[in-house]
Amino acid sequence: MSQRWCPNQRRALVVAAAVVALGSVGLQAQSTGGFVPVTDAMLQDPDPADWLNWRRTLDGWGHSPLDQINTDNVDQLQLAWSWGLAEGSQQTTPLVHDGVMYLANPGAIVQALDAATGDLLWEYRRETPDGGDGPAGGRHRNIAIYQDKIYLNTNDAHVVAIDARTGAEAWDTDVGGGVGFRYTSGSIVADGMVVSGLTGCGRYRDDTCYIVGLDAETGREVWRTSTIARPGERGGDTWGDLPLMFRAGSDAWIPGSYDPVTRTLFHGTSQAKPWARTVRGTDGDALYTNSTLALDPATGEMKWYFQHLPGEMLDMDEVFERVLVDYDGKRSVFSMGKIGVLWELALETGEFRSAADLGYQTVADIDATSGQVTYREGTNPVIGEPIYWCPSTSGFKSWRAMSYHPATEAFYIPIILNCETGVFGPVEMREGGGGAGPVRRTNHFHPESPDQLGEFVAMSMRTGEVLWRHRFRTPINSAALTTAGGLAVAGDWDRHLYAFDAADGEILWQTRLPTSVQGFPISYAVAGKQYLAVPAGTGGGSWTSQIPLQLTPEKRRPVGANGLFVFSLP
Repeated sequence: MSQRWCPNQRRALVVAAAVVALGSVGLQAQSTGGFVPVTDAMLQDPDPADWLNWRRTLDGWGHSPLDQINTDNVDQLQLAWSWGLAEGSQQTTPLVHDGVMYLANPGAIVQALDAATGDLLWEYRRETPDGGDGPAGGRHRNIAIYQDKIYLNTNDAHVVAIDARTGAEAWDTDVGGGVGFRYTSGSIVADGMVVSGLTGCGRYRDDTCYIVGLDAETGREVWRTSTIARPGERGGDTWGDLPLMFRAGSDAWIPGSYDPVTRTLFHGTSQAKPWARTVRGTDGDALYTNSTLALDPATGEMKWYFQHLPGEMLDMDEVFERVLVDYDGKRSVFSMGKIGVLWELALETGEFRSAADLGYQTVADIDATSGQVTYREGTNPVIGEPIYWCPSTSGFKSWRAMSYHPATEAFYIPIILNCETGVFGPVEMREGGGGAGPVRRTNHFHPESPDQLGEFVAMSMRTGEVLWRHRFRTPINSAALTTAGGLAVAGDWDRHLYAFDAADGEILWQTRLPTSVQGFPISYAVAGKQYLAVPAGTGGGSWTSQIPLQLTPEKRRPVGANGLFVFSLP
């Protein structure tokens, strides 16, 4: 069922945007009185009405236990309220605690809203000495909440603690040290430790990339763990004889997950840089790139690692969310990287359990018993020579997180079907050089989907079997959300928001927003009423690098203001 937008609804977005524009200097409308501090126990077992973590729970499910909105009545959803967000790259995740929504805007802005009405309670805008926050309007994929503080990671690699009651700044810790590190995602909180991974790790410097743990109360740095094996350390020889300065990449730019039983953090890492082996100067495995890292939250000590794609050379990230699932007496860590392979590892040891391939990638063969990777012929780039592969460097899977539904025992995964022809160039081996390496690229539709880029797929947790899939002209451009009401929710680049029957994939409801559905949808409740909150906006990455030129200019350029749209039943 489609929903039309009436003039009053459009005006609501315009008015909300005006509020954001007017509140440019430390706006505090009112405090969130009666605030109840968020404890470790609450993070580990949230109230069903709340959304306290990036993927709601520390195990990364992206699933709501609410069922008031369900397969029988979802076609009655209507807009409850909307809110305009600041300009910039928008990929936000709202948090909700005890009827208050905390929302990060592009450009280091955090707002507290009444989650039932959208009324503004307070606003925080970070001020820096140079008046900026790294890249203008930089994205914030998530914020974190713990005790009485909201934690914001910034584009110049600071972590800022904000009083959840008033919006006042509590502390500001410089994690990046002014050497070019950045944050594009926020933290998770594990046993009083604020943990997040740095990005901006591609340039040559006499240092590596890190995952960092801060004391939640004071902001004091407790530990930092290198995501690259250093010379002379365990795994250091997998970079050959490259000195430390030329060991780049392994950014941890997506938030981790946490298991309180074993007290273990799980983070993914990205590829080595420059991407091509011939450009970066080594053909080794390059640990700990494209790996799952299991860390002690108290010390940052690495308990175990598993490298999914050793020595990878085409920007095939494995950095994305880690989803923790217990079944049949087993505890597992699931993940999917750009090539569309669902990996399962033993949670306690990192032992390989399975790898289920969606079947679209042309990069590697993976042994189903051992997990050993064999790269296919023609996938090692030669400088100056064209190479064709699937997916493109945007990936089939990317930052748009999958969701796990415990009733169906399935993952719901946003996919972009695409391929690329690229020509790799050399880089200068000097301090400050490096990066991904120059690549001239042309993007293509996937040969198995010659005119449809988007796919939303349900995949069995136990077997990796595809249970159902839907194809769309434009990419699915939001994370997935599932609910106990039997729903799977996601939206596309062409502004459609969909509610699917999680069991069979039937589209039960859809509506069209003013701009691209983008970010991380959530569901929450206030006073017994369930809501669905959906971010929309632009700047989800390099649009033209993701979308083949065959699409019309109109479809290749979403327009409209950033906003949040909140739906409920009548």
